[in-house]
Amino acid sequence: MTASRRWRPGDRREATETMIRVDQAGEYGATRIYAGQLAVMGDRSEAGRSIAGMALQEERHRAFFDAMIARRGVRPTLLQPMWKVAGFALGAATAAMGPRAAMACTVAVETEIDRHYQHQLDELGNDDPELGDAVRQFREEELEHKDAALEAGAEQAPAYPLLAAAIRLGCRAAIGLSKRI
Repeated sequence: MTASRRWRPGDRREATETMIRVDQAGEYGATRIYAGQLAVMGDRSEAGRSIAGMALQEERHRAFFDAMIARRGVRPTLLQPMWKVAGFALGAATAAMGPRAAMACTVAVETEIDRHYQHQLDELGNDDPELGDAVRQFREEELEHKDAALEAGAEQAPAYPLLAAAIRLGCRAAIGLSKRI
């Protein structure tokens, strides 16, 4: 839908705006997680170079949603300052635990993002081709991040099941809060 389209009662404006708001917040959070990981690990190791590449894609995703928020007049989440700190802290903490824990963080986050994006695609159908196409493409790239992290030994991280479960729970909470606040 273009910015010039007038929204009418009964259309999906509120639901679509919520999707855009939470997607922008999530991509912003991902850039902060990778920033925290790179601050600890640097980008000279194999894991660091992989994370730096993922971070570039996340930055592109965030920029897309930033532009969509501006173009469509969507209110961003008021929790952005919290996601700035929490994302960086999560990234730095997992990187401090080692490269496998950093990759475990990626697997956990991308698992939740895959679920979230698939749910959005199911809900959108063909209602908003611009948003649907972006979500579809970004979902594929997020799954590539997950696969790369698994190949890098994420599941061998210390206390992987507990770490992944805690991060996934945090992601679900962040998604829920960003939808509303």
